[in-house]
Parts: sequence; C-alpha cells; structure tokens
Amino acid sequence: MIRRLIARAFWRVSRWTLTVQPMPDRPTILLGAPHTSNWDFAFMLAISWSQGIHLRWLGKSSLFTSWRGPLMRAIGGIPVDRADPRSVVDDVVRRVHAGEVFSLVVTPDGTRNGNTHWKSGFYRIARATGMPVTLGFVDRTTMTTGLGPTFALTGDVAGDMDRIRAFYADKSGHNPDQRVEPRLREEDNED
Repeated sequence: MIRRLIARAFWRVSRWTLTVQPMPDRPTILLGAPHTSNWDFAFMLAISWSQGIHLRWLGKSSLFTSWRGPLMRAIGGIPVDRADPRSVVDDVVRRVHAGEVFSLVVTPDGTRNGNTHWKSGFYRIARATGMPVTLGFVDRTTMTTGLGPTFALTGDVAGDMDRIRAFYADKSGHNPDQRVEPRLREEDNED
C-alpha cells in the first residue's frame, strides 16, 4: 500500500508519462532498456509499485555493500558478481524452479556505457524457466516510460531479437548518446 502511494506521488510530480500495456497474469522477465541513467532505477520502482508487480532485479554487487545491502535486498535486489555472471543465471533459474514467484527486471545492455552488445542472461533465464519477456522502456524523445508488449521467446535467437529490436528502434533512453543497440554476441556467431 505504501509503495503504491509513493509511486502515485512520483507519477503525479514527474514530467514523464507512464505507458503500460496489459501485464501478463504470471511472472515475467521485465527488460529495462535502454539503460542509460541512474533515473532508470527510480522509473523501474515507480512502474512496478504502481502496477503492483512483485519484482526482483539484478544489480552489481557493490550496490549491496554496507548499509545499502539490506535496503537493496528489501526492494528486490539480487547481487550480481561481475567476475562470475553465469552464476546469477543459475541462481535465478533455481529460485524459479524452487517455486519463488516474482517478475525479474534485467537491464540487458548492462552498465550505462562502454558496451557494444546486450548481455544474454535474460534470454537464457527466460528459456530455462519458461517466463515470458516484457519490454520495459525509457524514451526521452517522447518523455515516456513504461511497459510494452509481453511475449514468449521461441529459441530462434535472431528472430526473437529482431522483434525486440523493432520495439526499441525508436526508444532513446534517458541519455540517448549511451544507448546500446539490442544485439546479442550469439547473433554475431550465427552470421
């Protein structure tokens, strides 16, 4: 209840407009893209809290040190050890198979700069758990943020990514100069 009130207050004073397509009736992987600003975190919380989505999110392990650790975990954070990123995929899959119910926020373009490709963890988690993918977005050109369509990944990496690229083609992120084109390294290996 308190989270929903905080989210309503956020959207009331924000210059940004929230746009949400119907959410699936089961847990989903929420892609947060383009991830170009720390503001994306506030948008993610405000979107999920306003929609009543029970979520977990992946964050670099340094966010979970000292006093921040309990707070970050309380709002759904799962620390990611960048030295062993594959272990987080296994951990999330294990949680889902053990019966934990949540939607998972993933920023596939990783940190906010310096990447040339999206990270494929979201894809592997979705395929291993059967969770659909919901396309979350931030678009400074229209001052909108929210949730787009939800669909199941087919296993055809290029076809699935073409669908994702089409959705994000006109989404700029908060800082457009830091946007990473939705492309997985696995696609380059297929060429």
